[in-house]
Amino acid sequence: MDSKETKIVVGTSGYSFADWVGTFYPEGTRKGDMLKEYSKHFGCVEVNSTYYRIPHPVVLKRMEEKTPAGFEFIIKANQEMTHKGSRDPALYRMFMDAVRPVVEVGKFQGVIAQFPWGFKRSPDNLDHLKFIKDQFAEYPFFVEFRNSSWISEDIFMELEDVGVGYCSVDEPRLRGLVPPVARVTTDLGYVRLHGRNAKNWWGRGGGDRYDYLYSEEELREWVAKIHGMSEKAKKTFVFFNNCHAGQAARNARLMKDLLSLPL
Repeated sequence: MDSKETKIVVGTSGYSFADWVGTFYPEGTRKGDMLKEYSKHFGCVEVNSTYYRIPHPVVLKRMEEKTPAGFEFIIKANQEMTHKGSRDPALYRMFMDAVRPVVEVGKFQGVIAQFPWGFKRSPDNLDHLKFIKDQFAEYPFFVEFRNSSWISEDIFMELEDVGVGYCSVDEPRLRGLVPPVARVTTDLGYVRLHGRNAKNWWGRGGGDRYDYLYSEEELREWVAKIHGMSEKAKKTFVFFNNCHAGQAARNARLMKDLLSLPL
């Protein structure tokens, strides 16, 4: 497991996948035991389930209880915030109530807001991003853009000014998607690797867009970038979202080896 002092922490986006049993988790692993098993290998997890539905606080309390001291959680913003533009105060209060059990034990490391490709750069959308950030003002807040219109030096400077962490991404090299720019805009670095499944990215190939296994050569493209980010940040989080059939966990373990992180 990653040391608490490690400046680079590697994990996956989610952990409770049935097709990880036998490919990453030992055969026979029950869903309720997955996080405990996961935490033997990784020191942080990105919780994606909150994107679909804000859970009762007891859900995250039970999750937290299955992890050791020093384990870290980053929680994904709900889709009503990022995809539907909600500014309902009750929604944000409900979200923070849900993650409170993780906050109270010091395992909460922030919120990741992933916006859709249709969320293009505009004054109104930048204003909405700042609004969401303000709702989580006490905590680290990261933004992942899917539209390349946001990738410009003035936007990076704007993110620095308002204290929003830029999420660097690796995804297919398709027109309009975000290029693999490694950038740190707060004191924390953040990377998400989605795979390079160009055929299925827009849903035209009939398969899972995240069904992709990185080669060692492809991961090495990010090693120097991640080390460079780490030199500018007090900590850098690296998450794999190519979750089909345990590929994210396999790639995350390989990335740890390439970065020479402790087990």
